[in-house]
Amino acid sequence: MLRELTPRQIVAELDRYIVGQTEAKKSVAIALRNRWRRLNASDDMRDEIMPNNIIMIGPTGVGKTEIARRLARLAGAPFIKVEATKFTEVGYVGRDVDSMIRDLTDIAINMVREEYADGVQDRARDLAEDRILDILIPPVPSPKPGFALQEKAIEQEPGDAEMRSRTRERFRDMLRKNELDEREIEVEVAADGSSSMLQVFGPMGLEEMGVNLQDLLGGAGGKRRKKRRLRIEEARTVLAQEEAQKLIDMDKVQREALERVQQAGIVFIDEIDKVAVRSAAGRGGPDVSREGVQRDLLPIVEGSGVMTKYGLVKTDHILFIASGAFHVAKPSDLIPELQGRFPIRVELHSLTVDDFYKILTIPRNALLKQYQALLVSDGVHVNFTDGAVRAIARTAAQVNDEVENIGARRLHTILTTLLEELLFDVPDGREPGDVTIDEALVDEKLSAIAKNRDLSQYIL
Repeated sequence: MLRELTPRQIVAELDRYIVGQTEAKKSVAIALRNRWRRLNASDDMRDEIMPNNIIMIGPTGVGKTEIARRLARLAGAPFIKVEATKFTEVGYVGRDVDSMIRDLTDIAINMVREEYADGVQDRARDLAEDRILDILIPPVPSPKPGFALQEKAIEQEPGDAEMRSRTRERFRDMLRKNELDEREIEVEVAADGSSSMLQVFGPMGLEEMGVNLQDLLGGAGGKRRKKRRLRIEEARTVLAQEEAQKLIDMDKVQREALERVQQAGIVFIDEIDKVAVRSAAGRGGPDVSREGVQRDLLPIVEGSGVMTKYGLVKTDHILFIASGAFHVAKPSDLIPELQGRFPIRVELHSLTVDDFYKILTIPRNALLKQYQALLVSDGVHVNFTDGAVRAIARTAAQVNDEVENIGARRLHTILTTLLEELLFDVPDGREPGDVTIDEALVDEKLSAIAKNRDLSQYIL
């Protein structure tokens, strides 16, 4: 289930997308490898080994969420990001903490279903092809018992079946050569949202139980279908998807998805500092609810059973990664029982000028490469000089220090301001060609804004 990656390989993969934060990368790499080690441990020890949950401490925009998201992709594990502030103590209006496990299970079901669908695509395409051929060349109706005249008429035309078979194969060949793609046909497909009204009027409590009225009524009256006129190219895709769903064993999908959630699931709880109670004195009002959320989180993180519409999910071996800026509250402000369930603590550092420079140039999806790819669509090739990149990095660090530290997200606002005129003029006001962004242009566009604190607060 889990991919066999060593901690060094995991860190190397994370380095391709995330700059710096070596300590955090090492911690999550060890946690991921430990999950693989647990699955390969002896049977009597496997259930005794608990995951080392991690709490990441650091300002926004320094890579906390991205580390967790990339980690889940490396592991091929179900992953969900939730915000602690979205949950309320049981008894208050809002989502309860169990819903994060139900949502994680839904994600796992979709993930496994897609994997199974990929495995039956060839067979599904063949079945879709047969359905299209049945529409183009309707099959000979089977004679009904008791209709002697019909049987006799069919017997009088022995060459029909052979001619129909040859015609069908000729059309099959044309289909595979895409010669019929533009022809329109009428196909019968499942109606979208056929039971949506059942969900709209369902009682609110059912959603929190992981059930809806559609599931309870089970398809009473059958699934509605409707006829649509589609080009054969589109019909092939629609019918192949429908046939693939028929070929999938959903019981097997559910069993594997539940196992994957329980053994490999990752839950990323962001803004956990927002539910920390800042001081023992003067507790009241919202602080009561904050502590209540922590106490509701505790059994989930400790290990308990959560009922979902696919069955019971045990959370004992789900990896929980929490994060927060902790500008005001401290990790020690969390209730002691919850602190103990996050034994690994990693501090992520604020980004420096050098970090910003690397973020702009090193990762595979670096921001400069993204803007270059956008403008290539209009025939413009943008080149950034080394001096320009360093000037952008300096400006980002300066504005973060003086206004508000939003980490690498500052680069988005700066580049949008820097390239605004070019992005606006390119389609009709500028000829395609090469454009060079140098340090002088960066200073001209950004220096006045960066120096004016009030202005940079709104623009950058």
